[in-house]
Amino acid sequence: MISFDKVTKRFGSNLALSEVSIDCEAGTVHAITGENGAGKSTLMNLLAGVFSADGGEIRLRGEPISPERPADARRLGISTIFQELTLLPNLTIAENLFLGREPLRLGMVDRASMRRQAGSMIARLGSSLDVDAYCGDLSVADQHLVEIARGVSVDADVFIFDEPTAALNAPEVEKLGELLAALRASGKLVFYVSHRLDEIFRFCDRVSILKDGKHVETRPTQALTRDELVSLMVGRVLSKFFPPRPARPDGAPVALSVSGMRVREDSPQVSFELRSGEIVGLAGLEGQGQRNIIRALSGLEPVVGGKVTKGSETGPMPLGPDVVATARAGVGFVPEDRKTEGLYLPLSIDENITLGMLRRLPIWQLVKRRRDVIEELMGRLNVRSAGARQAVGELSGGNQQKVMIGRWLASGIDVLLLEEPTRGVDVGAKAEIYGLLREFANAGGAVLTVSSELLELLGLCDRILVVRRNEIVAELDGARAAEEEVMRYALMGRAEAGVHANA
Repeated sequence: MISFDKVTKRFGSNLALSEVSIDCEAGTVHAITGENGAGKSTLMNLLAGVFSADGGEIRLRGEPISPERPADARRLGISTIFQELTLLPNLTIAENLFLGREPLRLGMVDRASMRRQAGSMIARLGSSLDVDAYCGDLSVADQHLVEIARGVSVDADVFIFDEPTAALNAPEVEKLGELLAALRASGKLVFYVSHRLDEIFRFCDRVSILKDGKHVETRPTQALTRDELVSLMVGRVLSKFFPPRPARPDGAPVALSVSGMRVREDSPQVSFELRSGEIVGLAGLEGQGQRNIIRALSGLEPVVGGKVTKGSETGPMPLGPDVVATARAGVGFVPEDRKTEGLYLPLSIDENITLGMLRRLPIWQLVKRRRDVIEELMGRLNVRSAGARQAVGELSGGNQQKVMIGRWLASGIDVLLLEEPTRGVDVGAKAEIYGLLREFANAGGAVLTVSSELLELLGLCDRILVVRRNEIVAELDGARAAEEEVMRYALMGRAEAGVHANA
């Protein structure tokens, strides 16, 4: 269906792709993977008409093609579901799904037909979203669902999925798997760009690995093990993907105490303790309240009751939308959407990190110590860049994530809250970020994180708090918890899961 023949692409002096040759068959799901900066997105963007190749040839059914715009690719039967959201926030779901191809009746937009078809498209992905809802009011996960629905609604022979499950929960991922199987069965070619190794082995027939802009190898997924794939991607064996969990000493001081907190009037009370030296994960299905809990603690969202105490302080922390007071109390927050909520993309690495240092250093000390602190921190974080003055927007996702975490490390906080700590990050950078979080905890810090990747929570966290309907329904030992046990509590709640486990 698609052949890449010695495809080359340069961005200035940077060789992003170097003579990449891959043949991709109809009726298959073909994974394209590699570390951030390996060239996989560039290769897919050439096929999608975002960029033009500087050398080599792309062939569709044996015929050379050179789409210069995404519209050219769509006319050739190539549909792309981009990782970056492209929805118009001031339009409804139905209007976004049919933008530019609205159904007409008597020369007017047939809104009833448009809404009916949009509902069917959304239901196909196992969602019950209101198609009249404005996309700007949706969560990141729901916006990704709309992006997928729009991408697969067109009549195409080639589909490109770029990190499609980054914001989806487990049931939605399963529905996506069913959709991929249906596309394969109908003879389509699906490109699946992902860092999630379990999904590559579950959904994909073949996998092509890129590294440093070069094609390393293409193999059937059944002919690879997880360790072999990781080794091909990063050029080394990641024998310790997750850092070891140290024994948690009895009587570790409480870093954050949450008592009777409610995020809404009709929500149950949330109470738990976060201790120094530990990493705690909030697990659960998408939309069950774990995101509300961590955002309330960060000062981004209001709460209607309860008390949060920081460390051994006798007075409670301020609750409600007050991020400044939360940061001053020594609590840092890393949001899931680093591009719109976390980083100042046009600013340099050192400027983004310096923002954290403003919390604890007077200006005269900041000017004196800034360069040394940032150089030491960048080395510790292993930020791959052209230097501290490079704009953060030019970095890969993994390096952007490390800069965002580094900002808080430079600020001297002792409690770190994270949403999706490794979203859109390659396996090598994931291992480095896990190491940074464990290093922070080992030094006496406390980490509370939300992740849609259950295996991430199981591998990283000392304790896992399962959230269902805005309530903590289970507390599990991270080293002993099993995926099935977490999902049982997430799906059934405390009482029903306990009965099921005893049975």
